[in-house]
Amino acid sequence: MLDSDPKLKSSSETRPTSVIALTGGIGGAKLALGLHRILAPGDFMTICNTGDDFYHLGLEISPDIDTVLYTLAGLADPSQGWGRRDETWNFMAALEEIGGHTWFQLGDQDLATHIERTKRLTEGETLSAVTDYFRQQLGIATRIVPMSDDPVRTRLRTTMGWIDFQDYFVRQNCKPSVREIAFDNVETARIAPAILPALSDPHLRAVVICPSNPLISVEPILAVPGMRKALRSCTAPVIGISPIINGQAVRGPAAKLMEELGFEPSASAVAQRYADVIDTWIVDESDADARVPTGVEKVITETLMITIKDREKLAQKVLAVAQQRGREKSSVTMTSNVMSDD
Repeated sequence: MLDSDPKLKSSSETRPTSVIALTGGIGGAKLALGLHRILAPGDFMTICNTGDDFYHLGLEISPDIDTVLYTLAGLADPSQGWGRRDETWNFMAALEEIGGHTWFQLGDQDLATHIERTKRLTEGETLSAVTDYFRQQLGIATRIVPMSDDPVRTRLRTTMGWIDFQDYFVRQNCKPSVREIAFDNVETARIAPAILPALSDPHLRAVVICPSNPLISVEPILAVPGMRKALRSCTAPVIGISPIINGQAVRGPAAKLMEELGFEPSASAVAQRYADVIDTWIVDESDADARVPTGVEKVITETLMITIKDREKLAQKVLAVAQQRGREKSSVTMTSNVMSDD
């Protein structure tokens, strides 16, 4: 691990958060990196999906949190987008020799994260506290917060019956047809402590819903009781970026899942699922004719992120849209207040 910077804690906790992003793993982490690179240290917070978390080989594993951690720290494997670069696999090779379960690959460096997380959680620390500790140790100024400290687990009813998300995603390689998605224990989950104060902060300039899988990355976050209400009450504009480009997901099973669950895999369909919380919907140039819900502004731009410059360019566009949309919301609020005073 990198040496932690003692300035990180004070700067991130005392400085008002100006941008918050809701994100899953690889796709969302790309835009999160763009925002992280162009915003001032401490100005940015990510809220990570934990529905993918699971207990495996005696370890507590948080795939989306770790993808964001490694991405923002510059440690992510550039070819895969997940795990750590220059990884070695001695542990998995040894595990295979003795007949252990090797369907979920844990690299030797990555293993250290899971072991330390499990130790700290067992000792009574919250997932928020453990994640923030890792964030500081890796020298990341951006705050990285789980959606909840309470376990929420995504499960899927498939043609093989109910299976856990990682079983479907990794072990089964997304092959079974999906009939239903459920977020176990979400009804009793509590929003992580850092989130509500950040969403109600008057200095907040924007909330961004990253182009992550809507069904298994973003909707678990939105399903935590009180999350949608907090986003609707937020004075900052809420801007979503479509994860679907020209009917296809850039990566992952989003389009397949939408089709199997009876939804059109399109930018329009995803916008409709977020209709109650978003002010603006950003779509790719190939989806210029996409329909958006009434009251939602549509913005058309290039959204495919291949290079670092692509990520920064889209992040800049999001912030420019947020600035304009923020002015409009402020104007409406001021007009409403004047009318109320009369």
